Amino acid sequence: MSYRALLYHIVFRTHKSQRTITEAYERDLYNYLYGFLVNKGAKVYRIGGMPDHIHILVSIPPTIAIADLIRDMKRASALYMAAERHKFPNFEGWGKSYGVFSYSNRDLEMIRHYIMNQKEHHKKKSFADELRLLLQEEGVEYDENYFLKD
Repeated sequence: MSYRALLYHIVFRTHKSQRTITEAYERDLYNYLYGFLVNKGAKVYRIGGMPDHIHILVSIPPTIAIADLIRDMKRASALYMAAERHKFPNFEGWGKSYGVFSYSNRDLEMIRHYIMNQKEHHKKKSFADELRLLLQEEGVEYDENYFLKD
């Protein structure tokens, strides 16, 4: 028997951080993402975000590479949003980059709560500032010359 605890916090944004995910239809997108992830064998703990980005807290099977999952999820959700153009009329795609952070199950409730409160959190902090802080807290090196460039 193999055991695993692969908990990931995934963050990705719309192309050029355009505010194209409206509150009226964000649940439809989150439900689509939820279904996609469950069909991959993932356990989804929380999906949330803002008009310009998405946060997902998920545990995935060890047989799935996280980069492949994110690539496929972004591709499938972009096709979904194109098919639902009346809900997402200004959506031009996802940004090329993403952030993914691994956590212990001890951190699950803290991260779930963080995602649940995105709207309140972003009254004080931009997405760029939020991502910069996440990268710094996790010790991830990044180059400001390429930060959030498409």
